[in-house]
Amino acid sequence: MKAGKEKRFSIGFFDEKYLSNFPIALVRNESEIVAFANIWTGADNEEISVDLMRHSPDAPDRTMEYLFVKLMLWGKEKGYNRFSLGMAPLSGLETRQFAPLWNKIGSLIFTHGEHFYNYKGLRDFKEKFNPVWSPKYIVLPKGFKQGLVLKDIAALVSGGVKGIFSKENRRAANHIEYKVPEKPSKELT
Repeated sequence: MKAGKEKRFSIGFFDEKYLSNFPIALVRNESEIVAFANIWTGADNEEISVDLMRHSPDAPDRTMEYLFVKLMLWGKEKGYNRFSLGMAPLSGLETRQFAPLWNKIGSLIFTHGEHFYNYKGLRDFKEKFNPVWSPKYIVLPKGFKQGLVLKDIAALVSGGVKGIFSKENRRAANHIEYKVPEKPSKELT
């Protein structure tokens, strides 16, 4: 269940028109849809990846793990070489005594930043699949401009400057119903 504000750039967000352009993987409990994800398929059967995923509050335990395993098996059956779990933002930053200040801030947000996003939970979920992690870097200018660039990146990902610090009311977030696109382009079987 999603308990925070929708991110917008680095991970999918719910938009029915957008989702109708992709295959949709569904998990059913009896006849009820309890989870879904849209699938990005790469060229030449190289890679598949999940973009947006949601599950209902009453989905059985480990539904998302089941969805990922089934997608990995589906991809293998269709001849794809890799399944990408995507990124785990802010994980793996240096925390040593003389690490750069931005690394320390990023590491602090990763460890204690649940208000902004569940960075640690995302990493923990993906870690279950024993992924091969590869670092991603951002080159920043020196000095004060670093903060401005990082603010711009955060605003891009959060759907605007307001989205950086706002979070849906926790009570409301606990009662969010997930949505399934009414007319998915293609349901995976």
